[in-house]
This record gives sequence, C-alpha cells and structure tokens, in this order.
Amino acid sequence: MKTKNIALITGASSGIGKEFAHIHAENGGDLIIVARSKDKLEKLKRELVDKYHTNVMVIAKDLSLPEASKEIYTEVKKAGMEVAYLINNAGFGGRGKFHEREWELDLAMINLNVVALTALTRFFLPDMVKRNSGKILNVSSTASLMPGPLQAVYYATKAYVTFFSNAIAEELHDTNVTVTNLMPGATDTEFAKVSGMDKTDLFKKTHSARKVAEDGYKAMLNGKLDVISGVSGSQKLMMGLVPMMPKRLLLSQVRKMQEVK
Repeated sequence: MKTKNIALITGASSGIGKEFAHIHAENGGDLIIVARSKDKLEKLKRELVDKYHTNVMVIAKDLSLPEASKEIYTEVKKAGMEVAYLINNAGFGGRGKFHEREWELDLAMINLNVVALTALTRFFLPDMVKRNSGKILNVSSTASLMPGPLQAVYYATKAYVTFFSNAIAEELHDTNVTVTNLMPGATDTEFAKVSGMDKTDLFKKTHSARKVAEDGYKAMLNGKLDVISGVSGSQKLMMGLVPMMPKRLLLSQVRKMQEVK
C-alpha cells in the first residue's frame, strides 16, 4: 500500500477528531485513526475510503491504559508507515467537586489527557526531527488559561497540554518540525454530555466541531503556536482579562459558569 502525507489522529471516532479525519482526507492525505471503538473506526474508514479514496489504517486502543501509546507506535512502525502529522485530539472531562468524584475516572482522565498525549509525542517526535519534517497538533482547551473549580482535573490537564506544547515548539525552533496548540471553547460534540457540562451556562451556546477542526488544521499547516476557536466575542474579552482579574473573583466566576442550573 503506497501511502502519502499520513496523519495519525487520536479520538477520531467522533466530534472534532472525526472532522480532522475528513478534512485531512479532503486534502488528499492518508490516515491512521485511533479510538477505543473498533466499530466506529471501521465505519469512519468506510466513509473516508468511499468518499475520498484514501488509505486508512484503523487502530482500536484505549489510550488511558499505560502501554497503549507504545503499542500504537510499534504497530505504525511495523506497518512501515511514516507519520507526517500527529494530531493528539483524544481527551475527556468530568464535572463535580474533586473530593466527591470517582478517583478512577480522574486518573483515567490524567492518563488520557496528559500521559498518552505526552507519550505519543515522545515516540513520534524523534522520527520527525531526524527527517527534519513533521507537524504536531495538540488539542488543549480555552480551559487551559485558568483554574477550573468543578472541573479541577480537566482544567489542570489542559493547562499541561498548552504549556507542554508551547515549550517543545520552542525547543524545535531550529528545525522544520512545528507544534501547534489548539484551544477550543464550548464545541458541539459528545464532550458536554459525557462530562456533565451540557446543563451549564458554559455550554448554552456551542460552536461547530467542523469549524474548530478547520481552524486547528489550518493553524497546524501554517506552523502557528496557538489558535483559539469556538468562542464568542464576550468570551474572548474575558480570556483577555484573565491575567488581570483578582484570583478569587476569577475562581468564583468560573465556578458559577459550571454549576448546573
């Protein structure tokens, strides 16, 4: 199988990840799509092959498990495939007071949002540096810009993604490898329902997953450092004021936005 311009996308079975897969296929690239559900991935593969005649490799893995990232890298290398774009999109959130939430859920969140993203970057980045080409797109969140009462772990994991992405982007300043950090706002995906955020003020108005994916993909191609997508004008204004707001006031405002009405 002759492949070209391969993008590896995690969390590809739905939401923003699925849109990334369609956008990359539309642009003539081949794909490695990763998610837990093999059935959903196989359905997506059929869609992509039928519509765009692209090559698609399916890898069904639960990235919250410790060895999953290494297993993915091993499978890709064994198949003789060279990843041009690594899109670390997989992630999930969860609402509630930290001391009342199930620890197993928050641990799985840390493993997926932080550990898996970091591990996949560590496995694939040396190959990119060696050939002096490649692009990484890490999906963070506007949540990464502030602490998140009632989503303490989620906000903290996304802060990690933003600062990790920015730091390694600078480490690669003298190469042709770029790292882009995508920070979506409230987006129309399964995230809100799964995280329990669908009944909060923050998700009263959501933005298109396709538009967010398009903004992120374009920013990645252009080697941008950060891109914010899926936010209203008032939300952009608030984010600009975050560094100047008294911390107690900021925390109170974020908490209120995440309370179920």
